[in-house]
Amino acid sequence: MTGDAMLIQEVATRDGFQIEPRYVETADKVALVDALSAAGFSRIEVSSFVSPKAVPALRDAAEVFAGIGRRPGTVYVALVPNPKGAERALAAGVGEVNLVASVSETHNRANMGMTPEASIEGFARIMETVKGAHVSTNATVATAFGCPFEGDQPTDKVIAQVERYLALGIGGVTLADTTGMANPRQVERLVARALAIVPAERLTLHFHNTRGLGLANVLAAYGAGARRFDAALGGLGGCPFAPGATGNICTEDLVSMAHEMGIATGLDLDALIGLSRDLPRLVGHDVPGQVAKAGRPGDLHPVPQAA
Repeated sequence: MTGDAMLIQEVATRDGFQIEPRYVETADKVALVDALSAAGFSRIEVSSFVSPKAVPALRDAAEVFAGIGRRPGTVYVALVPNPKGAERALAAGVGEVNLVASVSETHNRANMGMTPEASIEGFARIMETVKGAHVSTNATVATAFGCPFEGDQPTDKVIAQVERYLALGIGGVTLADTTGMANPRQVERLVARALAIVPAERLTLHFHNTRGLGLANVLAAYGAGARRFDAALGGLGGCPFAPGATGNICTEDLVSMAHEMGIATGLDLDALIGLSRDLPRLVGHDVPGQVAKAGRPGDLHPVPQAA
C-alpha cells in the first residue's frame, strides 16, 4: 500500500462479539474470519485469550484459531491479559498479541481489576513469555481520549504510557477512544504528539462512534498523519466496563468514505456490505452500520414512474 493508503484492522470478531448477549457459534466465527480474510484484510483481531468466566462469548478462542484458514499476508491478532493468556495464544498460532491498559486508573481497575502500573508491570512478564516466538506485539492505551469516570486524561500522561510501552520493546501502539469521548481537534493534537515517537506504520487509532464523531475523528487523525485504524463490521462492539460506550466505527462505512475520497484500503467493499447484512442473523439484532442499509453512494436507482 502507498503512503496515502489507509490500513484498516477488523475487530468485530473480538471487540464486537465480546459483549453480544447471544453466543456466536464457533463455526460461524470461523466462517466470518475466513470471509474477512477473503475481503482483503491484512490484519484481523480474531479473539481474546481471557478467562471464559470474564468473557464467555470468546471462550472458544483456541478453537476459532484452529479452524480459520490462514491467508498469506494476513496477521491474525488476539488480545491477551496475562502470561497464561500469552501462552495459550502462542499455542494457537497467533500472529500478534495485543495488550491493553487504561491510562485512567479508575477505568483500569474496573476493566482489569488493578492499577495501570500493575497492568504495565504485567506487560513485562508477557514480553518475557513471547520472547523468541514468531509473534509481533502491540499495546493499547485505553481511555486515551477521556474516561467516563475521571474525564479528560492529560496528553502528557498518555504519551508517558506510550513511552513505557516502547521501553518494554512492544512493537506497536494503539490509542483507543474507549467511550467515544474524542473530538477531531483533540485527535489532531494527540496524534501529532504520538507520531513524534511512534512511526505511522506502528500507530493505530481505535475510535468508537458513541457520540457520532467516529469518522470525523478518523479524518482528523488521517490529516495528522495516522494511517492505521481499527473498525468493526456493522459497527459492532463497545467496552463492557464503560457506561454508554456503544459500538466501534463501522468498517464498511469507513471503507466507503475512504474509497469515495480516493483513499485506497485494499478491501472489497461489496463483500463487506454483504457480510454486514448477514450480521443480524448471527447476533440477533440490527446493527448500526449505515452503508449496508443505504447502499454505496454511487448506487443508482430507477426513476420513479409518474402517476
